[in-house]
Amino acid sequence: MNRNLCMALLCLFVTRMAVSQPLVWPAGTGRDSAAVNRQVQLLAKQVLLTYTDSSRKTYLENAYRLQLLTGGYSQAMATAKAWLPLYKAASPYRPAVGLSYQLYARAAKELKGHPERFAAIYSRLFYKAMEKLDDKAAYREYGGFFSAESVSVLRDLFQQKLAAAQKDSLLLPADAVALCVSYADMQYAEQTEVLARSLILNDCKRRYVVTDQLVQIAGGVQIHVKLILKRGISSALPAALQYTIYADSTAGIRLFASAAYGYAGVMAFSRGKGMSTDTIVPFEHDGEDADQVITWIAKQRWCNGSVGMYGGSYNGFTQWAVARYRNPALKTIVPYVAAIPGLGLPMENNVFLNANYGWAFYTTNNRYLDNAVYNNPSRWHSLNWNWFNSGAAYRKMDSIDGTPNPWLQRWLQHPDYDRYWQQQVPYQQDYAGIHIPVLTVEGYYDDGQISGLHYFLEHLKYNAVANHYLLIGPYDHFGAQSGGVPVLRGYEVDPVALISTREITYQWLDYVLKGAFRPEIIQNRVNYEVMGANRWVHTASVADMAGKRLRLYLTAQKNGNDYLLSETTSSQSSALNDTIDLAERSVLYGDYYPSPIIKEAPDRSNGLFFLSQPFDQPVQINGRFSGELHAIINKKDMDVTVVLYEVTPEGKYLQLSYYLGRASYAQNMTNRRLLHPGKEERIPFERTRLVSRQLRKGSRLLVVLNTDKNPFAQVNYGTGKDVADENADDGKAPLLIQWLTSSYVDVPVKLL
Repeated sequence: MNRNLCMALLCLFVTRMAVSQPLVWPAGTGRDSAAVNRQVQLLAKQVLLTYTDSSRKTYLENAYRLQLLTGGYSQAMATAKAWLPLYKAASPYRPAVGLSYQLYARAAKELKGHPERFAAIYSRLFYKAMEKLDDKAAYREYGGFFSAESVSVLRDLFQQKLAAAQKDSLLLPADAVALCVSYADMQYAEQTEVLARSLILNDCKRRYVVTDQLVQIAGGVQIHVKLILKRGISSALPAALQYTIYADSTAGIRLFASAAYGYAGVMAFSRGKGMSTDTIVPFEHDGEDADQVITWIAKQRWCNGSVGMYGGSYNGFTQWAVARYRNPALKTIVPYVAAIPGLGLPMENNVFLNANYGWAFYTTNNRYLDNAVYNNPSRWHSLNWNWFNSGAAYRKMDSIDGTPNPWLQRWLQHPDYDRYWQQQVPYQQDYAGIHIPVLTVEGYYDDGQISGLHYFLEHLKYNAVANHYLLIGPYDHFGAQSGGVPVLRGYEVDPVALISTREITYQWLDYVLKGAFRPEIIQNRVNYEVMGANRWVHTASVADMAGKRLRLYLTAQKNGNDYLLSETTSSQSSALNDTIDLAERSVLYGDYYPSPIIKEAPDRSNGLFFLSQPFDQPVQINGRFSGELHAIINKKDMDVTVVLYEVTPEGKYLQLSYYLGRASYAQNMTNRRLLHPGKEERIPFERTRLVSRQLRKGSRLLVVLNTDKNPFAQVNYGTGKDVADENADDGKAPLLIQWLTSSYVDVPVKLL
């Protein structure tokens, strides 16, 4: 062995030894910010000497932050530039933006020991850079100036890591890197977030003109319309419209997107919002009002007669609310995570949820938004528990809150999915007449996915040739509206799943309104990302996502703490007994919400757990699981939860999907049919969350069967009365359930 090779091996050995050695965090550091800053900088210098990572993209992202902390600003600028191609390759459907990182490093370099000059230097660099960019490129870069998490969240995350460092004193290299990176991200947000927002708004004012006016429609109703146009534009353009109840007194950056992408940007507020003095009415009139606003838009000199709509949540609902009117000027809609009143909120499968309780105050207390009231989590948390612990009827919740909630009372008058709800969106045959192109955007972990997916499935049910496409991936309610986050509730999202909802929206609008190509990611009717496989798949229907439906029956056979699931059913059904104490407040039932998505173990204090055999090959779970429960109970009704998990070979629990519903509405959500005590009842369910996940060989499925009794939704005491009028006195007799082993779940499976 020659001398050079020996030296190389020795260096490699020393480097690996250095990497593996823990680093010291001095005890007591953290009593003041200056001491923490000094120590983090020293730690970053130590880490940077030996830091490496098997992923070059991850290495560059972290090295950039370490270089900032150690004063290597020129290196940081070069590093930020170097990781852009890697970011683009990993996430091809999200534009790679990096101007914000380069400007931050450049400003830090120019400070030269004068931190008080940061704002002036950063502002000068910002304006100089923006002058070189066209509208679309500038708007793409705007988003890069804001962290995925708020400043307060980043501070909390750093404090958690700091507390761990102070406790242990010795940091493993990975923990040292994480501590430094967390500190750098916190510093970046603290120094730039407020400043960048102001700079971007100024840049937008330089590029665009915003005008506000009241538009009078039938019945003398006035609608506040906000128009955004590029300065100096004289030609008529297609209009991109959002119709919303979320009136904001300040013109947010998001309003300028349409003008940046070559459209007449229009935002119209529901009646009574903004400058309108009419009565504020959520949901009920938005369809008819938006229809008239679209007619008005199409006649304006700045519009070429074509209107496309887009937006999420409530703004997704309004698109469907107006689509049923078939306005000839409305050429397409792009609803994200669209709500359906009565089918997703304020009730899900006929169970009223508390999550939307404060929303009525938020949107109806004043002409804009009551942020002070809504952003008061302690009030809503206390209300949930105060109501639950009191045992009072659900209808009494606003009395416990101390503030009348007329919208709660109005909605509680309609526990069925009756005509009140049906007339607010397309219903059954209404879908047959909707022929415009539609792009639905959804997320596997969107709280309201059953609403957004309902529109898609109903449209194709009543119009088999509907020009309707679905784009869905590992996103929650807000993530689907932006394009996802790298880590969602503890789950590390595949890089290819990170998209830009905005980019895809305008590509779609260009496709429909300007004759451009269809967005590359939209290759078939259903376009979905397979979690764990890091790839998009495109199929003709939801049914085509899976090759088969695996039917798994409940059994009475046990494996440790779990019962087993079986692909075959016994000729003679047996029963599993469960007793639910409805009056006791200290015991909660219904652990179905997927946060975190990956758990060490689900709550096993109650419920029945059914485990499958391990898969002997990799498989995908693609679509919506469903099933039929057979039960004998001693009451006239109950609420049911069914949760589906993947149990990994390592014993982790990844939540795939869940169902929450009222048994008396399982056959028909429009007409309640009470159960017969002492008789076998069949309870079908299918309105679960669609998901796509690749499972490895050795993974199992876990089905958790339970009822729902907790502070976050109505409590169904089973008397058969309107559940909103039941109270804890109605629950003195426990709910006795015999779950029959003829019950089954159907899981959509694709063998690999």
